[in-house]
Amino acid sequence: MASIVITIILIFIIFAITLAIAAYSTYGERKIAAFLQDRIGPNRAGPFGIWQPLADGLKMLFKEDFAPESSNRFLFILGPSITMMCALMTGVVIPWGRDLTIAGHTFSLTITDLNIGVLYVFGVISIGVYGIMIGGWASNNKFSLMGAIRASSQVISYELAMGLALIALLLITGTLSLKEISAQQHGWHWYVIVQPVGFVIFLVCAFAETSRTPFDLPECETELVGGYHTEYSSMKLGFYLFAEYINMFISSALMATLYFGGYNFPFMGHMIAAGVSPNIVTLLGTMALFLKIFAFIFFFMWVRWTIPRFRYDQLMNLGWKILIPLALVNLVGTAAIMLYINH
Repeated sequence: MASIVITIILIFIIFAITLAIAAYSTYGERKIAAFLQDRIGPNRAGPFGIWQPLADGLKMLFKEDFAPESSNRFLFILGPSITMMCALMTGVVIPWGRDLTIAGHTFSLTITDLNIGVLYVFGVISIGVYGIMIGGWASNNKFSLMGAIRASSQVISYELAMGLALIALLLITGTLSLKEISAQQHGWHWYVIVQPVGFVIFLVCAFAETSRTPFDLPECETELVGGYHTEYSSMKLGFYLFAEYINMFISSALMATLYFGGYNFPFMGHMIAAGVSPNIVTLLGTMALFLKIFAFIFFFMWVRWTIPRFRYDQLMNLGWKILIPLALVNLVGTAAIMLYINH
C-alpha cells in the first residue's frame, strides 16, 4: 500500500515538475533570445520578469475559446488533447534517480520500470503526431491542413533515422529498459563515447520530432500563418504550445538518459564506497540529471535563435538521403564490432 501511495505522489511530482519546466522554458527562451539579440526580454511581470509565464498562462485561460463554424467540433477538441496527453505520458518510464530509502522502505524514482521502456516511448511519440494531424484537418483551413501534412511526413521520415540510431545503441546495452540503460553508464562510461554518430543522428531527429527550428516547418509562421494550430485559441492553443516545450523537456531527458549517463555522475562510485548516505547520492544524481536536461534545453533554444529554417525539400533530403543511410552505416558498423568482440 505504501509503495502505491509513493508512486501516486511521484506521478504528481513529475507531472508538476514537467509543467513547471515547460512553463519556465517559455521564459527562458525569451530571455535567451533577448540575450542573443542584445535585448532585455520580459522584465515587467515581477522581478526580472519571472512571473511572465504565469501571466501568459492566465492570458491563454481567459481568452475567448473560438472554433471555426465549418470545423469538426469533436476532432477540433480531440487534437490538442491527444498532443498534450502523449507529451505527458512519456515521462513515466524515465529513471529520475537511484532508489530512495525512507523509514526502512525502498522506493524507486522511476514511476514504471518497463522492460520495453524504449518501445513505449516510441509508441507514445508516434501517437502524438495524430494530435497534430487531427487538429490540422478538423480546422478546415488550408494552412492548417498543409501544416498537418508537413508534420506527419516529417515525423515519419525522422522517426526512421532515430529508430535506426537507437537500435545501434540497443545492440550495446542489450536491454530496452531505460532504468537498466542508465544504470550501465556508471562513472564516465557514457554511451555517447561509444556511439557519437548515433547520438548526433538522435539529436538532429529530436529537433525534427519536436518541430523545433530549423525543423519547424509544420507551424512555419512566414509561410503557413501558424500551421496546424492557426485556427486555435485559448487553452486549446495553449495545449499545442505547451506540448512542444514538454516534448523538448522529455527529449532532453531521453538524450541525457540514453547517451550521457542519466542520473550517474563522475565519482558517484567513490562516494558510495566512502560511506556517503545513499539518499544523498540519489539526490545528487537527480540534480545531475536535471543539469544535463537543462543543458540540452538551452541547446535547443540556442539553435532556434542561431540557425535559419530549412526549406521543405532540404528537410526531406536530409532525413532520407543523409540521416537514414548514415544511421544504417552506423548500425552495420556497430553490429560488426559487437560480433567481433563477442567472438
